[in-house]
Amino acid sequence: MSYSKEDLRDLYDGRLPWHKTFEIMSKPKDDDRFDKYVEILQERVSYPERILLPLGDHLNVVQKGGERIVKCDCGHEFGDWRKNWKLNALIFARDDTEKLEEVYPGLKCPDPNLCEVREFYCPGCGNLLMVEAVPVGYPLIFDALPDIDAFYREWLGRPLPEEQEFRDMTYEVTGEWGRELE
Repeated sequence: MSYSKEDLRDLYDGRLPWHKTFEIMSKPKDDDRFDKYVEILQERVSYPERILLPLGDHLNVVQKGGERIVKCDCGHEFGDWRKNWKLNALIFARDDTEKLEEVYPGLKCPDPNLCEVREFYCPGCGNLLMVEAVPVGYPLIFDALPDIDAFYREWLGRPLPEEQEFRDMTYEVTGEWGRELE
């Protein structure tokens, strides 16, 4: 069974009645679900670049010329998809009791000597894109580095025209920062 784009739009927006949501969740995914989802996302953004893969709320990997970049719904570009987009986000670190208690009041508050909560915001629109709770001093987490070419080739059965090397390039960015400090 293939669900309509309208049903899927309502599902993603949290407006679909529970009985219909349960029906969709209980059955195997329809073959065209990914394509419909990307169409829905593409209709919601003002930029012309083709969305290749959604990364999370408001974040997509898009094809821009010969490059694949992470882009926010507002159009802000975070750079190459193989580099952790968080390095180019605005980061608010809840790293003391006062800041942590704004979210975790009283006994719920974690010990700021052991934990910090990082909030990642888009510099273009201010949307909250991700939150991570980590030990103090822990490096930024690279949540997902999808093998886009393998996904299109092996799962969707339609390879992308220009394959790109699949590797984490985050350390090239942080390594450059280190060289700038020398």
